[in-house]
Amino acid sequence: MDPRITAVIVIAAIIIILALVWVATRRRRTEALRRHFGPEYDRIARERGTRRANAILAERERRVEKFPLRRLSPSEREHFISRWQGIQANFVDDPAGAVTDADLLVGRLMEACGYPLGAFEQRAADISVDHPHVVNNYRVAHEIALRHRRGEATTEDLRNSVIYYRSLFDDLLETSTVDSTTSSRREVA
Repeated sequence: MDPRITAVIVIAAIIIILALVWVATRRRRTEALRRHFGPEYDRIARERGTRRANAILAERERRVEKFPLRRLSPSEREHFISRWQGIQANFVDDPAGAVTDADLLVGRLMEACGYPLGAFEQRAADISVDHPHVVNNYRVAHEIALRHRRGEATTEDLRNSVIYYRSLFDDLLETSTVDSTTSSRREVA
């Protein structure tokens, strides 16, 4: 066989193998992101496409990796739990105030855990890295709070908002008790 033909065949085989490896690596990364982010991955993929979702979520992971996330001390934890109990107790007399207080308390808890405070969408994106299964609850709770400010939320909506805030609150408290050697952050291949 002609050496040039052999060289072309070898080069073509190498290119095909590299392409297959590249496709398999991307597929594995997509599946890892989909498993980790769950409904958050699906939401972004639906809105922006799979390729863009992969890039967005990978960037979120890089951003959050730089945060000085920390465990709460037992006294800090108790302080937040006590404040939450107060919010729940006040709901009957002041549902709107309870929603406002829940939003503020969740923000303070996020800050105490090491998340920077900023615009809501950025906070939700940051939280999605370590709390992907409750970030949608956070978004819904916030949306109800905004609807309330416009006079469009019912007392039942406000009750649901507090419940949604509570899911993130509990998740943040749970994570804050995890030892740093067994961080809640999952590595995504």
